[in-house]
Amino acid sequence: MTPFKQDQWALILGGSSGFGLATAKKLSQHGMSVCVVHRDRRGAMKRITPEFDQIRAHGHGFLALNTDALSADKRPEILDALQQQMGEKGRVRALLHSIAFGNLKPLAPVIEDGATKRAVEQLAQALGIPTETLGQKIEKTFEGGALALHTLAVPVYGKQLLDDEDVARTIYAMGTSLLSWVKDMHLRGLFAEDARVFGLTSEGNEVAWRGYAAVSAAKVALEAASRSVAVEYAPFGIRCNIVQAGVTDTPAMRAIPGSLQMKASAQLRNPFRRLTRPQDVANFICLLCTDEAAWVNGAVLRVDGGEHIGS
Repeated sequence: MTPFKQDQWALILGGSSGFGLATAKKLSQHGMSVCVVHRDRRGAMKRITPEFDQIRAHGHGFLALNTDALSADKRPEILDALQQQMGEKGRVRALLHSIAFGNLKPLAPVIEDGATKRAVEQLAQALGIPTETLGQKIEKTFEGGALALHTLAVPVYGKQLLDDEDVARTIYAMGTSLLSWVKDMHLRGLFAEDARVFGLTSEGNEVAWRGYAAVSAAKVALEAASRSVAVEYAPFGIRCNIVQAGVTDTPAMRAIPGSLQMKASAQLRNPFRRLTRPQDVANFICLLCTDEAAWVNGAVLRVDGGEHIGS
């Protein structure tokens, strides 16, 4: 791959873990300068600082800003700092929206799955052991790596239900906030003549997962916003695409109720029998930043190793 130039910058919103961090590392490795906006507590920096040091080691431009990318008041400060760091020649080649700030409350009260309960009871009776004991053994064995037990392992959901404010905040954070960033960056003239904007979606854009209603709505909103960016900003040389990653073991994924079951199901149906990794997505985003990928615009692109076609 032809290396990027140092005056080509990537702005990554949500870049201290998961897809954002992996993409920051990949683009820096190939010569691009990187600005990471993240929001983490001081205690988390012990893990994050060595990761950022790896990016700095490539010798290109690097700026890390620990601040709120969702604050309208902070956005000008972030762009001021980026503009100063880039200098006169620097421009943003890539903008990645990788903000994972969503509410994962269930929409309705959770009722115990009767079929699963009966199956465990029947198996316990056949084995001659108490149902509670068997349930505990199933959970322990499943968490230990016996993925095929995912249909018998019961997820734990919170009792507090989703409300209107939860939904509105999630849709803005993980969806429509992309529009504000693109607009403000364009008005400042920060984008390169050929720029790439990316967002991240998931299978939850079509499949209903319990506790995922607000995030699902945000993903669909993000996809709609991306299409509008792809059309309205194309005359300015800006391409916008959405990457639909397969189920990936990230901090954001682990926060989803039932994530262990989701990961087990995804791994079993993936043709490669493994989960998608952040590096898989970062590799693809890097490819989409090349000159050769300039004609890709307004698309939702799956990066899942065939997970969606597996059975």
